[in-house]
Amino acid sequence: MIQVIGQRLTVVWLFECKLWGKLWISLLKKVPGLEIKVPKGNAFAFETDPMMFKSHQSCLVIGKRGSGKSVIAVNIIERMKYDRIFIVSPTIQSNKALLDRLRVDPDDIYDADDLEALDDIKRKIGEERDLYEKYLEDMKKYNEFRRQLNSDNPVYRIPDEVLLMFYQNGQFQKPQHKWGGRRPHMAVLFDDVMGSLLFTKGIRKLNKLTILQRHLGQLEKGGALGCSLYCLVQSYKSQAGGISKWIRYQATTIVLFKTKNDKKLQEIQEECFTIHS
Repeated sequence: MIQVIGQRLTVVWLFECKLWGKLWISLLKKVPGLEIKVPKGNAFAFETDPMMFKSHQSCLVIGKRGSGKSVIAVNIIERMKYDRIFIVSPTIQSNKALLDRLRVDPDDIYDADDLEALDDIKRKIGEERDLYEKYLEDMKKYNEFRRQLNSDNPVYRIPDEVLLMFYQNGQFQKPQHKWGGRRPHMAVLFDDVMGSLLFTKGIRKLNKLTILQRHLGQLEKGGALGCSLYCLVQSYKSQAGGISKWIRYQATTIVLFKTKNDKKLQEIQEECFTIHS
């Protein structure tokens, strides 16, 4: 395996390809008086292992039939430690061993010919946002409740609705959140979708999702939950029903399996990298 750092892509994994040896990064030079002020916060709000990709990402896995695209994608997704994974695929049920490893809820699996699939996924991401923000608000109320409970003020001065809100099973309990109070880390996997309705009639929806992926589930106080995208395809470019230029332009990671087609390699090279002779 060869790892190459590109000018636009975060990392490209190449399997036994030889065309990429001359690629390297252009160094950026500082210009006096034109310093860039970076806003506070982290564009990649989720922690990932040191040797893994930043999140969120848009990953293309490209290889011929039977090359192992699903296997490598599942291994990457497992190491990214997502909380919730959505799958759009007409064939994922046939890969039950891989599906079981991802522990995907059956309700989060969609057919690639379902043109409402992306709308439903965005709705569910919005629901995750609502639950997360409700938990944060409930925790504020709970902390204030505990402060009042531990103060010298009589308990009867605490409103009944507040007491009932946190009183369960004979004791006061703090609010619960299914992800332990953290922002849910989510991803969408597209597999065997070339030529599907989603990649033909629904391509505009898919393009929009790809462009806005990091901004899905926007939070009231700034930021968003977002989601990573994984697209498993047999070809980088296609006459119809393949990954559009907007999906390719948004890619942050490419996993490319062995190919003898130098023309296809050249296309990827020209679109993703700057070459210096």
